Amino acid sequence: MFQSLEEARGREALEPLQLERLRQTVARIAAYNPDYHRHLGGIDPRDLARLRDLEALPLLTKDRLRDAYPYGMACAGPDPVLRIHMSSGTTGSPIVNPYTAADIQQWREVMARSYIVAGVAAKDVISITASFGLFTGGFGFHYGAEAIGAMVIPIGAGRTLLQLQLVRDLHVTVIVGIATYPLRMIEVARQEGFDFRATRLRVAILGSEMWSDELRARIEDEMGVRTYDIIGMTETGGPGMGIDCPARDGIHVWDDHYLPEIVDPKDGAVRPDGELGELVITTLTRQGLPLVRYRTRDLTRVRSRERCACGRTGIRLDRFQGRADDMVIYRGINFYPRQVEQVLLRQKGLDHEYQIVLDPGGARGEHMVLCVEASAEFDQAAEERLRRELHDFLSLTPEIRRLAIGEIPRSQGKAVRVVDRRAGRSG
Repeated sequence: MFQSLEEARGREALEPLQLERLRQTVARIAAYNPDYHRHLGGIDPRDLARLRDLEALPLLTKDRLRDAYPYGMACAGPDPVLRIHMSSGTTGSPIVNPYTAADIQQWREVMARSYIVAGVAAKDVISITASFGLFTGGFGFHYGAEAIGAMVIPIGAGRTLLQLQLVRDLHVTVIVGIATYPLRMIEVARQEGFDFRATRLRVAILGSEMWSDELRARIEDEMGVRTYDIIGMTETGGPGMGIDCPARDGIHVWDDHYLPEIVDPKDGAVRPDGELGELVITTLTRQGLPLVRYRTRDLTRVRSRERCACGRTGIRLDRFQGRADDMVIYRGINFYPRQVEQVLLRQKGLDHEYQIVLDPGGARGEHMVLCVEASAEFDQAAEERLRRELHDFLSLTPEIRRLAIGEIPRSQGKAVRVVDRRAGRSG
């Protein structure tokens, strides 16, 4: 462990620490941002007598953070802001997150913890394939790598042929980045006759996107690596909020820094452990942009609060099942792209890329086209099997459109899985 006292602290010691840090967070908001404090009902931090009292406070939404652009929710106070990161702002104003020195140090520590969970150490060579810039990914991975003393190759996004060359020539042992980028590396490796198993690559730490167990298995099989699912977002300070361990018994949340709740996506009511709902996060140690009950829109459940086989005691969540705002409604049927991905990746002859295209249609109503990249092995019988499974599992009957390998456009950022022409948007 990177910080064994913190990572293996018993719950009897953890909960008083969480409560004290929650009070400190509310006190900071009250001191440095009166408008934000009014949003919380003007609560006195001393009125928080137990963690359950948090449930009485209002939920914080992404829209409210966007409306506060640029610094309307900031609470840096007298601490100088040393760094700015922000969301893309593709659906409105971006969310600006100001970082104090304490915020950068906190980020460094949780990222270092996450590396150690994945078995990464000072002897490793880490290729950072996430972009550097306003996006948080690249810098977070860089800080954590420096904290554990590992060698860093800050190549960033794109230039896949060079990425492969450096994996081979610089003896890279770990790659980190967004979840679908290894798929692009696999494609280029096939074209170039590049053999991942002839390299020293052994670990991939991936996040920023929903990725199914089936996609995880395909990456591991093609690249010969062990993958780890890391979570975090711009609003919470970037990647490093949690990660799964070799036991694969849920994602460890560093809950001395982040206090998670699971709520009903419709009415915001807290759901009991084991029930699927929306993840809500309260940050306990962030200064520039502390969050109280922030709705992440990610769907998961509390898997366990017991000590893990790895020895860590933090709360564990299931891998994210989707996003409340990514749900697609088609002819009255609700589904998530991740569910379609799970069905597709079970089929022989289909590559990992796919795209769901939704058209408003004409007299016959809405129309769905599922674009897949298929080899010769995906014959008519295989297509019929795919149709049957989509219908049986999801009640979907899309038009299946077979494309050649590489025909679906690739993105250097997050993969575009849904093109919804009904509303003129995609995601």
